[in-house]
Amino acid sequence: MTKSFFVLFTLFYVFLSMPSQVFGEDSSKTIATNPMTNERLDILIRRLDDQPQGRNGFWTFKISNLSISVITDEEANRMRIIIPIIEMENIDNDQLHRVMQANFDSALDARYAIAKNILWSAYIHPLTSLSDEEFLNGLGQTVNLVTNYGGSYSSGLLTFGGGDSQALKDRQLINELLEKGNAI
Repeated sequence: MTKSFFVLFTLFYVFLSMPSQVFGEDSSKTIATNPMTNERLDILIRRLDDQPQGRNGFWTFKISNLSISVITDEEANRMRIIIPIIEMENIDNDQLHRVMQANFDSALDARYAIAKNILWSAYIHPLTSLSDEEFLNGLGQTVNLVTNYGGSYSSGLLTFGGGDSQALKDRQLINELLEKGNAI
């Protein structure tokens, strides 16, 4: 009985938390009607930072004093947002354990990742199916993982139940990015 109640409660919660766009209300903001391209990403990025560095397919720019890289590969249909957090030599086992817990329940769409002896915040998505809102949400979550490292370890959205994190929502940055980026 308890397990059935938990499943029903979870389904009810998921249904209530679904954006109204899923049900046909103003779907233009969340569902990509045209495939995402480097040109469209360039427009979105320039809305957030009017002087990004790089070129189509590889941009660096700043948000909240963080150096953000967006990298695409149109042939492989991939896009990634990455931000360095800390060199691995400066992380102890408890912090690494906490990062892995966060990847389970509070990092959500963005993730902590390790490459080149650095802990990164990363968001990876197929390029062509990426909507403007998904990009902006992913960007906000990636920034939040960096700023919340050592604290809540949260991407700023909901926390997935059943995990170890007790993260608080940090939605302000994501809302600001959505407002700026969706003004196109």
